[in-house]
Amino acid sequence: MAVVFKRTEGLAEIPFHYCPGCTHGIIHRLVGEVLEELGVLGDTIGVAPVGCSVLAYDYFNCDMHEAAHGRAPAVATGIKRVHPNNVVFTYQGDGDLASIGTAEIVHAAHRSENITTIFVNNAIYGMTGGQMAPTTLIGQKATTSPYGRDPKLTGQPLRIAEMLATIPGASYVERASVHNPANIRKTKKAIKKAFEYQLAGKGFSIVEVLSTCPTNWGLSPAESLKWLEENMIPYYPLGNFRTPEEVK
Repeated sequence: MAVVFKRTEGLAEIPFHYCPGCTHGIIHRLVGEVLEELGVLGDTIGVAPVGCSVLAYDYFNCDMHEAAHGRAPAVATGIKRVHPNNVVFTYQGDGDLASIGTAEIVHAAHRSENITTIFVNNAIYGMTGGQMAPTTLIGQKATTSPYGRDPKLTGQPLRIAEMLATIPGASYVERASVHNPANIRKTKKAIKKAFEYQLAGKGFSIVEVLSTCPTNWGLSPAESLKWLEENMIPYYPLGNFRTPEEVK
């Protein structure tokens, strides 16, 4: 019997702790598959900060390092400079990267650190109870914005990909999604490019991945996928914002 699919060697055989319908697991699988296909699992060091993915060190079959909330880019910078021949990546959520860690990611991009960041944007604080995040949409309800986000009080949602794409040191910036099979395939290609550019010494790369949070959105898994497509993508358009060829 032909084998049409098997678990990637990039992930350990441990059940995920994520809520039903959460797409963190899909993104984990894509990262694991890419590292396996590139043949760099044994040479990769990942950094997981605080957030829903705080236990990522249990899941990825590579060396992992825990970081304080928002500080993954700084930790990854230190690791890469000590071990320049290793592949180094951070796996961060929007509450981590786009709030407490904004300065870290901006300066890592300005320095063009030769690391790869996987940025998971589900527009809410997932692990800590569904509070409004910097990426929460206007009108979107959260535990700290029960009537919906009001731009007069909290400003506009932060578009990380567009912001980082203006930084000369950011070599590769792409936004993708995992809300359907076609986009899952596109996301894997984007993640693979990001790691390939690091292997080529091109500098800082980031892939922002739109993800769901059914528990804190108060929706079913199926409803969450539809909500992402109908509400998040119009504000956070998918596509490439910067490639190494544009870097001067």
